[in-house]
Amino acid sequence: MFKKNKHGIQIKSPEQVEKMRAAGLVVGRTLQLLRESVQPGMTPLDLDAIAEKAIRDEGAIPSFKGYQGFPATICASVNDEVVHGIPTDKRKLRPGDVISIDCGAILDGWHGDSAITVPIGEVADELTELIRVTEDAMWHGIAKLRVGGFLSDIGHAVEKYIRGQGRYGIPQEYGGHGIGTEMHMDPWVANHGKGGRGPRFEAGMCFAIEPMVNLGTGRTKVLADDWTVVTLDGRQSAHFEHSVAVTAGGPLVLTALDGGEAGLARVARGA
Repeated sequence: MFKKNKHGIQIKSPEQVEKMRAAGLVVGRTLQLLRESVQPGMTPLDLDAIAEKAIRDEGAIPSFKGYQGFPATICASVNDEVVHGIPTDKRKLRPGDVISIDCGAILDGWHGDSAITVPIGEVADELTELIRVTEDAMWHGIAKLRVGGFLSDIGHAVEKYIRGQGRYGIPQEYGGHGIGTEMHMDPWVANHGKGGRGPRFEAGMCFAIEPMVNLGTGRTKVLADDWTVVTLDGRQSAHFEHSVAVTAGGPLVLTALDGGEAGLARVARGA
């Protein structure tokens, strides 16, 4: 039985959150494997094959494959590709590239969804910093998922952190989402805006928090494949994501192998 609150947001029981944690760990372990596997000379399609095998070997189903016609297990977005890049064998990863890998899995009917951005070999200092800023912005947003807080507190924290780090672009039309028995559920979660607005957090709510940050403009366009989103100015982008449950004790990061302990500790230290 699936409960929803007056805003239409799915509320999970503690037992259902545990099932989501199991699905999230499949995704977390798969992304860890991909991070360790990626190297110059590989193609995004090579990574897709690794991901599909890893997910299926755990008895789970790749949630992206076939979703609204998407043809692959992961989204692989290289350099100026922001999100939703389709893995292909037509390009090889080169030193200096960055790749965002977005991955989802279904286990026992519950979804996990997470993304990382990985440098390929030695990359420019500005790209190392872009990756750091994007990941830390995600953790600042996650830290706001506490009972009684407001939905818009996430986007406010994400944007405030990014703006404090330098001149970066934040794509306005893309953001996070609710997650549970479906990969994308209400509500949409912005990566910008004022805090103190929208539904209040309740224990059992689960969200995918996913900032995307560009080196240049926040403006984007979608390519002719109707999936791949790229920066309008051709500069690089980074993307991080975790699925998170609101609990009475604070956020539980379902797709982080440590439950989010290290990332939330960085925020608490003011990092």
